[in-house]
Amino acid sequence: MALSMTGYGIDMFHIEDTAITVEIRSVNSRYLDFIPKIPRTLHDLEIEIKDVIKRYFHRGRIEVYISIAGNYLMKKSLYIDWDLMDQFMDQCTKVKDRYHLKDDIPFSVITSMEDLFTVQELKTESTSLKPLLLQSIERVCKQVLSSRKSEGAFLIKDISNRIIKLENMLESIDERKEEVAIHYRERIKKRIEQYVGEMIDFDQAHLLQEIGLLAEKGDISEEIIRLQSHCHHFKVISEQQHPIGRKLEFITQEMHREVNTIGSKSVDSKISEWVVSMKSEIDKIKEQIQNIE
Repeated sequence: MALSMTGYGIDMFHIEDTAITVEIRSVNSRYLDFIPKIPRTLHDLEIEIKDVIKRYFHRGRIEVYISIAGNYLMKKSLYIDWDLMDQFMDQCTKVKDRYHLKDDIPFSVITSMEDLFTVQELKTESTSLKPLLLQSIERVCKQVLSSRKSEGAFLIKDISNRIIKLENMLESIDERKEEVAIHYRERIKKRIEQYVGEMIDFDQAHLLQEIGLLAEKGDISEEIIRLQSHCHHFKVISEQQHPIGRKLEFITQEMHREVNTIGSKSVDSKISEWVVSMKSEIDKIKEQIQNIE
């Protein structure tokens, strides 16, 4: 089953009065990119979080958001720099004496001095946080995986329909190629007859040999067979369970190459029309594959 690389999941759990929310967003990427956006207090768990992610995903940009609302994990305390406060008050007294000021120093002036007061955060050690957090991340990964499966099924259905269109057009080209080959040989023969005139009877065997060589250059039988094989291979790979995106990318490149060759060899306007349509379908398939794991 194909997996899309686009998905989303969210989970929340509580420790006492603190709520911890885990969100995971997944978008397409050529490789597995783990992007943690977590509080500093959880940085020591980053490697273990990444290990969980790697068990569920093989490709994609995986953004992990963790937010904490509450004070369970981080206690805040107010710190006063008493040495600096003493200096401040001492200097204020000197200013009053120097300029003969009588008013007291307003308390608001003291509290407005940012360097005198600082808020310190003290991490709270918690033995219950780690297992609860990793379990939450697992639950979110399963949500993301489920959404990626649903999106992947939709993509594969769309791609499969386009493969069927390719096969139908390819069948039409295959049915028409013999008729086109006959007309092509006749065109070559007539042009040579016009050029050499009555000398055509002079060396009939050599003339037919040259016609055969020219006609062979316009033969698209091998390209049709290879393209049919690529379409079949594509459908087989799309039903596999493991990551298939890169394999499908390679097959699509080969399909595009064969269609280009058919287009360059074709001398028939109808086949050329089908080639243009096939290229369009393959381009759309390539776009869809970019989002498949």
